[in-house]
Amino acid sequence: MAKVAFIGLGVMGYPMAAHLLHKGGHEVTVYNRTAARAEKWVAEHGGSFAATPAKAAEGKEFVFTCVGNDDDLRSVTIGPDGAFGAMEKGAVFIDNTTASAEVARELAQKAEAAGFDSLDAPVSGGQAGAENGVLTVMVGGKQSAFNRAQPVISAYARMVGLMGPAGSGQLTKMVNQICIAGLVQGLAEGLHFGSKAGLDMLKVVEVISKGAAGSWQMENRHKTMLDGKYEFGFAVDWMRKDLDICLTEADRNGAVLPVTALVDQFYKEVQAMGGRRWDTSSLLARLERK
Repeated sequence: MAKVAFIGLGVMGYPMAAHLLHKGGHEVTVYNRTAARAEKWVAEHGGSFAATPAKAAEGKEFVFTCVGNDDDLRSVTIGPDGAFGAMEKGAVFIDNTTASAEVARELAQKAEAAGFDSLDAPVSGGQAGAENGVLTVMVGGKQSAFNRAQPVISAYARMVGLMGPAGSGQLTKMVNQICIAGLVQGLAEGLHFGSKAGLDMLKVVEVISKGAAGSWQMENRHKTMLDGKYEFGFAVDWMRKDLDICLTEADRNGAVLPVTALVDQFYKEVQAMGGRRWDTSSLLARLERK
């Protein structure tokens, strides 16, 4: 059992923190910007909550964060009452936010100067993966810190991999989002085309999902897409945030991402249709709008 802090109880962090307590058997203290949500978590699961990130981090061996973006991450770590001001030497900071590689490297440097370790550890698997404790975690940082943290992270994950030095976890998550963007657009276009052609798309998917066209998105989203239901999983607003991170990094490293840039604009159109909180499969709604 370890002493753990979890900062950020959104749709992902809320169940992840619960897995650390129940499945991992750790002593968990939570912090959330909206205190009522932290109080609710403690009422449901036990543990304790703190008034600030610094208070949450005091005396902890592992400090987790899962917040919105780079600015939020800096706020809860190096801002006033941030966790880094209270973390002990030898502790490990683990960030599950999808953020930039730049901020991951920045925090790793600050952590090293203060005598503790930092791992950037973004996750994939969406809300369902968080709730079921089967996320994929892509980690950047030192091998020694990863070796210590992996058994703790495993409480909410089915795959945890060290990708390289600080920033590598975030870069791997960018690859993940780039691949998903093109894949979901292709699936949307296929379903749209087949429906226009008069095919029974349930039968079509039953066949083609067993071949080269098959994917997790096809298996898990085709029925809801065909029903015009987009309330399952990762929201369009979040995807656009992630794709912006990808495109910004591509400008920095010279990568060419024409499909990603195009799909990002398609999601912008979905937002304009009122789909900011629809899931990413709502690219089909854009094609089928009247």
